[in-house]
Amino acid sequence: MTSTRTDEIIAVLASGGLDSSILISELLRQGRQIQPLYVRSDLVWERDESQSLRRYLQVVDSPKINDLAVLSLPLEDLYGDHWSTSGEDTPGGDTADEAVFLPGRNALLVVKAAVWCQLNGVGELALAPLGTSPFADATEQFFDHAQAMFNCYPGKPLRIVLPFSGFNKRQVMQRGRDCPLELTFSCISPVEGIHCGRCNKCAERRQAFREVGLDDSTRYAS
Repeated sequence: MTSTRTDEIIAVLASGGLDSSILISELLRQGRQIQPLYVRSDLVWERDESQSLRRYLQVVDSPKINDLAVLSLPLEDLYGDHWSTSGEDTPGGDTADEAVFLPGRNALLVVKAAVWCQLNGVGELALAPLGTSPFADATEQFFDHAQAMFNCYPGKPLRIVLPFSGFNKRQVMQRGRDCPLELTFSCISPVEGIHCGRCNKCAERRQAFREVGLDDSTRYAS
């Protein structure tokens, strides 16, 4: 961590995808000092996802971004042969958003990130769920409860912020028009390091670019 006072730092739980990458750039425009956090859970897409996040941070190249902190939270003992760990029967592009729900995922991510913040004296944690998310664990109410839970402990209070909770995908993409979005990664079934072009998240990514009329320079295997 840099010598910046911890009360000036906002931690960002980043995935390397469109929304959290745009959030990082948005907070930079606001002059915030950012501590990016990535949680590794041994899911099939994480190697390519984390590499994309590192490239995005390098290209943005701001002294306002601290070195990426990578946290480990293996889920194999919970998920077993789930598609997210096995890579088999991955939800395709014609499936509903609910098909990519990962049980307990947001709860586990926020616990890991929040404990890191409290141990490192960082009082603010930002995440990038949208207001249109269909999942109960991506709502303001869920994160309000999570914040209250963490603040039962002694020490520095933690504030969880959701800057995009009132936005849909189109609105977030509009805010990121000038960002290096080609460096982000959204695929849950990558093929030799590139987007598969067939999965649920690739379909969502393509639609996001179309909605705002941006050229999608993403390399897709299909």
